[in-house]
Amino acid sequence: MSKYSGWTSKEFRFKNIVYEKKRRVATITINRPKVLNCLNLETLLELGSAFQDAAWDDTIAVVVVSGAGDRAFCTGADLKEWKEDFLDRPNDFYKWMGVFIETFERLRTIGKPTVARLNGMVVGGGNELQMSCDLAIAADDISIRHVGTEHGSVPAAGATQWLPLIVGDRRAREILFLCEPIPAKKALEWGLVNEVVPRKELDAAVEAMCKKLVRKLPECTRYTKQQLNFWRDFSWSMTIGHARDWLTVHTSAPEIIEGINAFNEKRPIDYEKIRQQMADGRRQIADDTGQMPDGRKRTTRGKSRKS
Repeated sequence: MSKYSGWTSKEFRFKNIVYEKKRRVATITINRPKVLNCLNLETLLELGSAFQDAAWDDTIAVVVVSGAGDRAFCTGADLKEWKEDFLDRPNDFYKWMGVFIETFERLRTIGKPTVARLNGMVVGGGNELQMSCDLAIAADDISIRHVGTEHGSVPAAGATQWLPLIVGDRRAREILFLCEPIPAKKALEWGLVNEVVPRKELDAAVEAMCKKLVRKLPECTRYTKQQLNFWRDFSWSMTIGHARDWLTVHTSAPEIIEGINAFNEKRPIDYEKIRQQMADGRRQIADDTGQMPDGRKRTTRGKSRKS
């Protein structure tokens, strides 16, 4: 056996995912249902290992990605980890983001068709995960949502690049600015998913899709996938490095801190306070220096402010 042939799924000792190989299909399930299958560092590393193994295993024709339970497919980054690890050490987020990028690139460039099995809510990075797959089948009671501008984890790593390609510019802006849930039916109409079925039929629909994909030529499929990836790869490569740096610098910004703390404390975000702090900060610059940031003198009721 070649050293590039892949391992049996039993040889892995994963804690956060379940990895199974059966009838030429590799199924990778995020197994953190108590926290709605959100992504911490350990989970990203395990996903990356499974994606690499599935890519190398020539007995595998299709890869299915899903979440454990029936509440969530994936809800994006683990904000408890953010609070504990990144608010005081923002440079560590740069390292986390590097793992995030590498994991998603492994999935997108796996060289085999991939199917997202959407068994529950899909939020933020979870939608970026399902968009990294080639196809998606959803239960009819799920919803898809981004919450970056509402909760403080800015959606810059996949959503801003790929949503305009998939659903169009105006719909992408609606999704990312308003942060409203998109029901499965609307997701189907907008092209975010390929198929919506009653929950009890989800597994059968995924199995049927996989059987169709298995009966296709592997090298032709791989090259077709490579060509189809062009615009996603292009937009991703032009922006992801900037996103990684900006997100790292912005991790300790007041609005991010407020968003993460509000999430972990299970309370509403004080949006008015954030906006007032921004306004107060600008006034403070003028009060201390006598000038506005653009060099103009601060004026009050049409007159220059006296020093």
